[in-house]
Amino acid sequence: MGNTYVEFRNISKYFPGVKALDNISFKALSGYVYAFLGENGAGKSTLLKILNGDYQPDEGAYIINGEEKHFLTPKEAIEGGVSVIYQERQILAEMTVAENVFLGDWPKKKKGGIDFKRMNERTAAIIQRFGLTGIEPDMKVRDLSVALQQMVEIMKAVNRNSQIIAFDEPTASLSDSEIMILFKIIRELQAEGKVIFYVSHRMNEIAQIAQKVIIFKDGCLVDVVDQGAVTEDEMINMMVGRSLGSIFETLERNEHIGDVMLKVQNLTTPFVSDVSFQVRKGEILGFGGLVGAGRTETIRALFGLDKIEGGELYLDGRKIRPKSPAEAIDLGIALVPEDRKEQGILPNISVRGNISISVLKHLRSKTGAVNVKKEEEMAQAEIKKLAIKTPDSEKLISQLSGGNQQKVILGRWLETEPKVLILDEPTKGIDVGAKSEFYKIICECAKKGMAVIVISSELTELIGLADRIVVMREGKVTGEVRREEATEALLLSYAMTEK
Repeated sequence: MGNTYVEFRNISKYFPGVKALDNISFKALSGYVYAFLGENGAGKSTLLKILNGDYQPDEGAYIINGEEKHFLTPKEAIEGGVSVIYQERQILAEMTVAENVFLGDWPKKKKGGIDFKRMNERTAAIIQRFGLTGIEPDMKVRDLSVALQQMVEIMKAVNRNSQIIAFDEPTASLSDSEIMILFKIIRELQAEGKVIFYVSHRMNEIAQIAQKVIIFKDGCLVDVVDQGAVTEDEMINMMVGRSLGSIFETLERNEHIGDVMLKVQNLTTPFVSDVSFQVRKGEILGFGGLVGAGRTETIRALFGLDKIEGGELYLDGRKIRPKSPAEAIDLGIALVPEDRKEQGILPNISVRGNISISVLKHLRSKTGAVNVKKEEEMAQAEIKKLAIKTPDSEKLISQLSGGNQQKVILGRWLETEPKVLILDEPTKGIDVGAKSEFYKIICECAKKGMAVIVISSELTELIGLADRIVVMREGKVTGEVRREEATEALLLSYAMTEK
């Protein structure tokens, strides 16, 4: 397995009003994948940032191969054999793949100048080793998919021959097939004797890739356990003090489902075919299926993003055909998109600005100026109602955790008082505690009479939350199940077999 090891000794880190890490101690050996598990704010990323030189510990130390280290910058960490791959990609979009892979260490010719030929050849060898398609050394990174951009980050770490590699939520933007490629790479790095840290909220991933699970709660280390030695429910209990099953059991569901709010008949677009379903006032309708099944494409058509080629839509008994998101919003349809960073948040403006953006026309005076007092009252109401963790409404949304960013986006759309609320993977990339809060909010929306559509790739989430579940495969509806009848096996059978 090799001899590399990392040891954290009594690491503590303080921020104003918060103890982010409290006396963290454990040792990680080469040839193992250590999963970090915990709610948002539990301390996982903070510890990685200390190892990476982004932060300095207020107490304690970290030791690599017997030598105490004090990296003051990420550059020093890289030189010390550490690479941390964050969810937010650290790449230069206008440069080529090869230039990014060798960033900071471009090979030189004997007579001076950059040796682009050698750089491209070495990058091509890494691409071939990974078995990647659709990527070449001389391609601009801006032209790559999000998944391939993530792979460029990993290629940088491999090229540096880093002995310690940390992955912080690496699969948030990857499809199932891309995740399999990533796992193949991680297993190769593990076999080479690297120390691998892997941060994820996805239990199924942790079960596949990790040998050890390090569980954090409120900045403290709860335990280090062997993967498979404790159940998923036991690990969740360690994280949040309650099991996943109990989260769904405590939900207050709407017992008064009304008339049909949205009826879709034989919807056909360039991406889906002959899709029919309906959702009632106060009902939560789940959409299940594998990646690429057509779930997101269906709701894109409802929201006026994709052209409708055939079929009919009825909203509260009235025939509609939205041709743009603006039309859909005016009709009373709201969409919280899957990719909150690219399609949801406005990263460079405040929490208040992100909440009010959808209803600014109602906040303007006759002169066109925004009534800031009303805007602030609106923001404060949503912050309180959704329990958004932010010191004030002026904080940049990009500085909030993923779960709180998602709450802000939801607050934005709730201010439009929608008839139909569509949530596409609403709990993707957020921890179990934040998920529990979201489930309660979704149920409250249904109790207020909204028709709620939830798309989720987590079968337990669909079964625990939705009143009915529509399953899709290859752009078509293959089944519909009531919650009382739903099992993971039944939903998977509809998702994997033709109608």
